[in-house]
Amino acid sequence: MSKDKKQEPTQGKELSEWQKRNQEYLKKKAEEEAQLAKEKAQADTNKKEAAKALEEEATLSEWQKQNREYLRKKAEEETKEEQESDLSEDTEAEETSDSNPEEQKESAEDQSSPENEEETTEPEQVEEEDEKSEETSNETKVEEKRSKSKKKIAKPSIPSVHIWRAVTILIPSLLVLFFSIYLLTPYSTLKNIEVTGTVETNADQIKEASRIRDSDYTFGLLLNKDKHAEMIKSNHWIESASIHYQFPTNFTIQVKEYGIVAYYVSGEDHYPILSSGTVETSSVSLVSLPETYMSVLFNDEQQVKTLIGQLAEVSPEIKQAIKTIELAPTSVTSDLLKITMYDTDEILVPLSELGKKLPYYSKIKPQLTVPSGIDMEVGIYSYSLADKALEDARIKAKEEEKKKLEEEKKKQEEQGNQNQTTQQSQSR
Repeated sequence: MSKDKKQEPTQGKELSEWQKRNQEYLKKKAEEEAQLAKEKAQADTNKKEAAKALEEEATLSEWQKQNREYLRKKAEEETKEEQESDLSEDTEAEETSDSNPEEQKESAEDQSSPENEEETTEPEQVEEEDEKSEETSNETKVEEKRSKSKKKIAKPSIPSVHIWRAVTILIPSLLVLFFSIYLLTPYSTLKNIEVTGTVETNADQIKEASRIRDSDYTFGLLLNKDKHAEMIKSNHWIESASIHYQFPTNFTIQVKEYGIVAYYVSGEDHYPILSSGTVETSSVSLVSLPETYMSVLFNDEQQVKTLIGQLAEVSPEIKQAIKTIELAPTSVTSDLLKITMYDTDEILVPLSELGKKLPYYSKIKPQLTVPSGIDMEVGIYSYSLADKALEDARIKAKEEEKKKLEEEKKKQEEQGNQNQTTQQSQSR
């Protein structure tokens, strides 16, 4: 039987006390069922929101996660309070229903009768409408709370971690971009090169030896300046070289040349002998020669290098006093040198022992009163050059007399041989 049919006979009748209580009980029961349905729907929505929140948490920052967690806990507390209030109302209704079991039985009997059913149809409609209005009001309240919570959530600011990451990527990228543009401009090859320390060489020779070209990048020269400085040493005049950079495009090549120790003399030509032991291939003009210099009368490469190495152990005062150095080998010493000083003293010393024995000349010189010769071939002793010259002249005269006697003997022998041949021919 439908509710409409039940309502017709009950219209205009007044409800009894137990019917009213029954209606209240049914109303509360309906509210309880509606509450359960609402809780189920709320649980479903909570599950969906939780799943959505898990997806969003992957992209949210730490403080956003904390804010969302706080709002979620707050919403859960509010729902719990609502559920507790509803449960308290339900328990009160159950207590009232349990306190009057007899009345419930009577109401049940009345409901079983068709008259009672017809009488209760009209208030049930009213109760259903009230329940619907309450549900809609509850839904609006929940929506209002959600909108308020969304309004409370401020727009998230960009975390400093992401800003620093962007900066670390952008700055190197911009630097690479600007450097690439710089390399494409003519300013990348602009450089000003200055050479200092040259005496026997000039700036063009140094630049040529360094192999620095005008088309080379300034940045490349800055990175390879030590390599170019090493190339400058290919010039036999250069002992050391270094390249210094000054912002923005200035480079200074500082060189140190080998000093001239002596000159190799061949006729009227003079070729510099450097402190490295190298003999310069081009001669110098007589005008450019210093007032006093050391002349070397042999140019064997190995012997010259040995001589320069031995002279490095001799004091500058003795070297400045040397006028000429020449080879004077004997049957005993093949590398014997004859050194003539500017004060006409003569020194005989082996080339291999020059650095060891020649420094003794500074101790012997004060003891000499006349131009003397100092023999350092075997031991060290001195003699007067005048006496030596007389002795050499005497020896030379004796040798000449011996030669004359030998020549006379040969002539006599030749004449005797000729006489014998003539006699033999006559006898025949």
